Amino acid sequence: MTESRFTALGRAIIASITVFMLAFSLGARDASAQTSRLTLAEALRIAAGQNESIDIARAGEARADAEQLRVQSLRRPQLSFLGTYSRTLASEFSGAFNSSGPSCAPLAVNASSPVTERLAELERAAGCGAILPDLGFDNLPFGQRNVYQFQLSFSQTVYSGGRIGAESLRASNARRAAGIGTTAAEAQLSLDVTQAFYDAAMSDRMVTIAESGYSQASATYDQIRLSFEAGRQSEFELLRAQVARDSQRPLVIRSTSTREIAYLRLRQLLKMAPDAPLTLDADLDSVNLAPPAPFAEALTAARGAGPSTDRASVHQAEALVGAREASVTVAQAERRPSVALTSSLAPVGYPSSGAFPGTGDFRTNWSLSASVSVPVLTGGRLRAMEASAQADLAEAHAQLAQAREWSLLDSATALEDLSAAEAALEASAGTVEQAERAYQIAELRNREGLSTQLELSDSRLSWQVAQANRARAARDVQVARARVALLPSLPVAAR
Repeated sequence: MTESRFTALGRAIIASITVFMLAFSLGARDASAQTSRLTLAEALRIAAGQNESIDIARAGEARADAEQLRVQSLRRPQLSFLGTYSRTLASEFSGAFNSSGPSCAPLAVNASSPVTERLAELERAAGCGAILPDLGFDNLPFGQRNVYQFQLSFSQTVYSGGRIGAESLRASNARRAAGIGTTAAEAQLSLDVTQAFYDAAMSDRMVTIAESGYSQASATYDQIRLSFEAGRQSEFELLRAQVARDSQRPLVIRSTSTREIAYLRLRQLLKMAPDAPLTLDADLDSVNLAPPAPFAEALTAARGAGPSTDRASVHQAEALVGAREASVTVAQAERRPSVALTSSLAPVGYPSSGAFPGTGDFRTNWSLSASVSVPVLTGGRLRAMEASAQADLAEAHAQLAQAREWSLLDSATALEDLSAAEAALEASAGTVEQAERAYQIAELRNREGLSTQLELSDSRLSWQVAQANRARAARDVQVARARVALLPSLPVAAR
């Protein structure tokens, strides 16, 4: 009895565990099914994390940061060290200070010797050159076999005529332009991803419409074939139904191909494998189509602001003007004097052997100087530099004016395109309902023998066209909304 109870308890536990695991598996499957649908916000997040255009723009920012550091270094003291070792293999100074007289013993005078002997020793030493003192010519730097030299150089710019300040301003404007370029690249990527996302969603809808049309045409053909076999329909009606069905097949193939291309483009932007599974969470059939969630707030602000020149391209052009003005100042500063303070500390050692010299073997050279540099005659080089800088500045002013004009026109165009797209979407809603109702009536009339096959095919085609126009209008509205929301950051292409 006890054993049966334990057996029953074990079975109950096993059953509970099985039920729990099954429920967990189903829950995980449901969660996987829910998370497999890609939203626009998620697509934007994925694309922003890995994109070549943004990487290029950020590399431009890093380059501009490096240029700012380089310009800042011009204001700071410069200190450098140089160490050299030289081995002389042959020298023109070899033996230049050696004695040319006969070789003899050095002078040795004994103070206790008689005077005549001491005089004789002096005469002997003077006659052979041994009486001359050691003048130390061996320690001169000429023709030394081993030379060690170390140099510590210091320099500080005291006055540059405004050149360093102008270069700093130019670097700051270049950095500002680079930052705006990154923002513009991010906005362009967001627009590209949004367009690819809704292109893929629209292609899904187009495939569904084409397949639905093919199914309807196939059902009509089957119905007429049965009627023909029963003797209630003519062969002409059967052939017409078959042609209408077969004409739908190329539309399905073309729509499927277009969808594959649209999904491939979206996968490329998201850095996914070409055959990676992808399901979109997009609604293009809603009567009240809400703006894309990532752009809702920005869209309201952009619409309230109206056409504006507050655009990334305009700000970039303004930064370019500032950089060109600084370049003119740099070119003009080349005519002014520059003052620098320099100092050099250079110990030099001449050891008799190849070993590293000791402390006593070094001699020190130390100098401190102030230099003033003034261009006197440059052959027209400075004048050419100024003329080139002035031409660049004039070009930058013209580009700024163009950017403002194009920005205003582009903003107005984007807002008008959005209004037109929303109007087309609103008009298409009623057209789809009317076309669907007309097809239902035509199908009923054809089934009752009150209309021809041509009337039914025409109604079906009208319904398909209305559905396709509705999907395309919904796609255009969402892309236009994203473009308007991103207007302040989007670059403006030349028109």
